[in-house]
Amino acid sequence: MTALKPYPVSPPLPVPADIPRPHYVGRKAPDPYRGSHVQSAETIEKMRVAGKLAAQALAYAGSLVEPGITTDAIDRKAHEFICDHGAYPSTVGYRGFTKSICTSINEVICHGIPDARPLEDGDMIKIDLTAFHEGVHGDNCATFFAGEPSEADRLLSERTHEAMMRGIRAAKPGRQVNVIGKVIEAYGKRFGYGVVKDYTGHGVHTAFHSGLIIPHYDAPQFDDVIEVGMTFTVEPMIAQGGIDWYMWDDGWSVLTKDGSRVSQWEHTILITPTGAEILTLP
Repeated sequence: MTALKPYPVSPPLPVPADIPRPHYVGRKAPDPYRGSHVQSAETIEKMRVAGKLAAQALAYAGSLVEPGITTDAIDRKAHEFICDHGAYPSTVGYRGFTKSICTSINEVICHGIPDARPLEDGDMIKIDLTAFHEGVHGDNCATFFAGEPSEADRLLSERTHEAMMRGIRAAKPGRQVNVIGKVIEAYGKRFGYGVVKDYTGHGVHTAFHSGLIIPHYDAPQFDDVIEVGMTFTVEPMIAQGGIDWYMWDDGWSVLTKDGSRVSQWEHTILITPTGAEILTLP
């Protein structure tokens, strides 16, 4: 298995002028979110629309994954899909990020920048895609394979998805958010996997990242109480080996130090009186 290296990155793609931008575009950072973590009925309805659109865009981007295609080409197609549906790719211009999706290959944990590297047979690729529509963000991620995955990689992806779903099922009103991480980490450890701690789920709605932290490991310090009307992501990153990481000079791409592969899955969810509704389904 050859270690990844950076490839050339193309210039940012234009977004049609008539598509509304998030407030942070053209700025170094977004304004801190000071509002409630519980969303209004109007915002929730908008979240359903944005979530569905994001899920459709992610499914389309995933359908393009095959040996030989570059992540830059996938990014361009995803960008066109999002814009053609009247939405803005949330990552474009977020804290200086220039691309419409994150493409994290093999040992890249998260925030990989689409570039000119052609995918190789057996590559594992995480595509993280967020769409901004009618003033709210829908955020989701899935793991895809170029060609045939190894058995170990296939199992890692399936088990990471199951870990996410177990975390989502644990999200019920009255519980603390740390129950989500407790469930996810316990499941991942069954198989000897490393559950990434330094990158978490987050509140999402009118804010891309609201400040609400959703841990994927047993973290009692995150004790916010889950309430009806909250919207946030559950997005575990689970490694075949260790969770120590380093970052490329691009300031975004995060990789495992031991080179072990990582899977990630993510949904945006809404807390209901009985549990959680997944908003990012196509």
